[in-house]
Amino acid sequence: MLEELHKSHRVVLVMRKGSALLRTLETTNLPVVFKRRFDPLHTFYHANDFKLALYVNNGMTNFQSLAFAPMVHVHVNHGESDKLSMVSNQAKSYDKVFVAGDAAIERHRRALIDFDESALVKVGRPQLDIERPVELEPSNARTIMYAPTWEGENESNNYTSVDLFGPQIVEAALQIPNARVIYKPHPRVETSNDPAMTEANARILELLEAANDSISDESMQHQVLMQGDILAMFDAVDLLVTDISSVGLDFLYLHPEKPLVLTDRRNDTISLNAEAPISRATPIIDRTTADGLELMFQAILSEDSAAEARLDLRRHYFGEGGKGTSTVLFTDAVSKLIAARTVDLEHFHSDDSINAESEDESTSE
Repeated sequence: MLEELHKSHRVVLVMRKGSALLRTLETTNLPVVFKRRFDPLHTFYHANDFKLALYVNNGMTNFQSLAFAPMVHVHVNHGESDKLSMVSNQAKSYDKVFVAGDAAIERHRRALIDFDESALVKVGRPQLDIERPVELEPSNARTIMYAPTWEGENESNNYTSVDLFGPQIVEAALQIPNARVIYKPHPRVETSNDPAMTEANARILELLEAANDSISDESMQHQVLMQGDILAMFDAVDLLVTDISSVGLDFLYLHPEKPLVLTDRRNDTISLNAEAPISRATPIIDRTTADGLELMFQAILSEDSAAEARLDLRRHYFGEGGKGTSTVLFTDAVSKLIAARTVDLEHFHSDDSINAESEDESTSE
């Protein structure tokens, strides 16, 4: 996304941690600078003609950059999800917040008090417009992917189905005729310290390994993919089973024509429909439906009655247009903000004093 933006506007990546610097240098050819401390950071900003800063998270060091007044400060977050963690009061700190679409605007409206909605700018999901090398080969079998999230930092952010329904989901999927099951959990499922998560994950691995004992054709075998880019696997997936997370919405953006099943560990469909609109167009796995999953999967694979509703919800989450539209929206939004800030700076006069502390424990030598 940023490499594409670099074709229209000069992009420089500013790293504050050495570990992030090393990972970034391995993944892009964009210009990268390392400014661990406050004073060198602002010296760098003053020495260049930057008009806009994009923030991909809500790290504490963001606030040191926010002290530089000439730039437009824009939060872009890391994706689109109905998780509670997607909205924070920290959104008020930025000049603008790029969001995917109307669903995200409603999410901010529900969660925040005294928030200026005019700061929200709809740009779709430009990260998904990037072409990716294929990471899951197609098969003659129908491919059912189970892609659960992890348990989160606390119970309010816990949306995983692994501990409650994981083995049942995989057992049911394995019963579908001519089906290949792909288990692609969030990477933190594998390293979870929760005994229930660890036990359920181990059981899923056992089920898939045992099922493969009788399958000689490798293209038909079930797979466990703990690593890899899930977005590069979606083309080969016929049915996705997932939790409330960015995974289901990314699948909706890329393949609204394909069926989707969501889980609900809280067994509260009314609240789920209100907080995650996509759930209104998908079968739901909860305590009341967990015993009939084989029939659920067979039904949705044979007759996808929710296809039109998913298309409507795709527009609700991401706006009009297909893949590629979001990149145009994102680039246009950045261009307009830069142009407006350029005009504003013609009448803006600032001395070199900075209204912020120049040292703190997180960045001092």
